[in-house]
Amino acid sequence: MTSYEAAGVDIAAGERAVELMKSRVARSRRPEVVDDVSGFAGLFDASAFLKYRRPLLATSTDGVGTKVDLARRLGIYDTVGHDLVGMVIDDLAVCGAEPLFMTDYIACGKVVPERVADIVGGIADACALAGCALIGGETAEHPGLLEPDEFDIAGAGTGVVEADEILGPDRVRPGDVVIGMASSGVHSNGYSLVRHILATTDLTLETQLADLKRPLGEELLTPTRIYAKDCLALRDAGGVRAFAHITGGGLAANLARSLPPTADALLQRSSWDVPQLFKALAAYGRVPQAEMDRTFNLGVGMAAIVAPEAADAAVRLLCERDVPAWILGEIIEGAGQANLA
Repeated sequence: MTSYEAAGVDIAAGERAVELMKSRVARSRRPEVVDDVSGFAGLFDASAFLKYRRPLLATSTDGVGTKVDLARRLGIYDTVGHDLVGMVIDDLAVCGAEPLFMTDYIACGKVVPERVADIVGGIADACALAGCALIGGETAEHPGLLEPDEFDIAGAGTGVVEADEILGPDRVRPGDVVIGMASSGVHSNGYSLVRHILATTDLTLETQLADLKRPLGEELLTPTRIYAKDCLALRDAGGVRAFAHITGGGLAANLARSLPPTADALLQRSSWDVPQLFKALAAYGRVPQAEMDRTFNLGVGMAAIVAPEAADAAVRLLCERDVPAWILGEIIEGAGQANLA
């Protein structure tokens, strides 16, 4: 007899996954979240915007990319949920927006309730760290398109910022200081190159390199650092001109997006130590420095451009918040480029 289950879709497993994730999703709740008993939509009380003079909504969407393949191979699923929040919500922080809520989408070959609950639980835990609510999502079973153990995740986030307080290139000027904030690892960019290195060398996910504390696979699955609350604290302290989230394209390319066409950023490689994990990938994969520069964050996950008189206080504030930070470089007259010296 033909049925939906015979076609590969297990409705009961989906319902079980929802039950397993409920308690962790609840941890991300904000006071503005309004319950929708039907469960078809996430509701957020917009009267919270009345405190703004001219509130602008900011939105961002992203995924985790091929890092999910490593999670699948290792059977570790909560860290990629954390990565998803970092990729989406920290983009909102760049313009100075406070993150409000997020939704997620999971596609899989087969719904395994515990696996889905781990993924969504990781998303919810990271949302709580970022100060935003996870107010909705969708899990879709795609038998025949994805293998039973395959999955992909994506998400979208919404934030709010006062119109006359938007951070960005128009505020940046020569003499400003660039501050680097340490990444927690590779974050969620460059994993196609990582997987290529694993496939073409004798490195495996189980390899224990002398300078790394954990097996390579666990190091590579280190979740993305969440910067949103730290960026907002820095914004509130004053003197911030712009932020740059260091994702695909590397440090120079992403920082250049936060520069006006009349200024350059001169960054000093000697100002930080590139983490050993990146050095190992470069050495084993024989990856040229230029390729490393444009693929990975190399230890800098977020950058802030601040007024010179605010630089020292900004570094202190970030360090007090357990975000390693340092003077990375300076803004000079130029043509809108960031250069590593």
